Amino acid sequence: MRALVINCSPVKNGATAEVARIVAEEIAERYEVKSVSIDDYRFSFCRGCRACHKTGVCVQDDDAALLMREFESADVIVAVSPSYWADVPGQFKAFIDRCTPWCNTHEPHASIGTGKKGYAVALRTGPNMAECERIIQTIKHFFGHLEIACAGSLGLCSIESNADVGPRKEEIVSFAGNI
Repeated sequence: MRALVINCSPVKNGATAEVARIVAEEIAERYEVKSVSIDDYRFSFCRGCRACHKTGVCVQDDDAALLMREFESADVIVAVSPSYWADVPGQFKAFIDRCTPWCNTHEPHASIGTGKKGYAVALRTGPNMAECERIIQTIKHFFGHLEIACAGSLGLCSIESNADVGPRKEEIVSFAGNI
């Protein structure tokens, strides 16, 4: 079984990356793990042309399809996202928008296969868990339109830097144990 752990932050060495690293390390005994960062891929914004609603294929040829191939090859997808103004970072949102060809709200649509499980992890610098829940809902909504069953989530508040992740490691390890 394969797992994809995606750092949804454009920062490759920050707290989000550290949480993603811990999750990947913890599930590596049960899965063949591939870890990626949204910043590893280059893609444009959705043009809103709706051509994909007729063809199931985006008119743009860039890394969005490449990242979707990673989703296709995984049995489990773990999205780890920081809060950018109470939602996912713009880079990840732009990717979500570009996934419309795979979205189950229109026919024809591309497919990444069935039976996949998704997990959402949200972290933020402040103490308000409602903000983490909003991010988790964004990820769950995205997974739902790709027909990925959301099997679990974790919200982590008061995480501003890598140093703040260490004291929360047991919580992250416990969450990863359920993946």
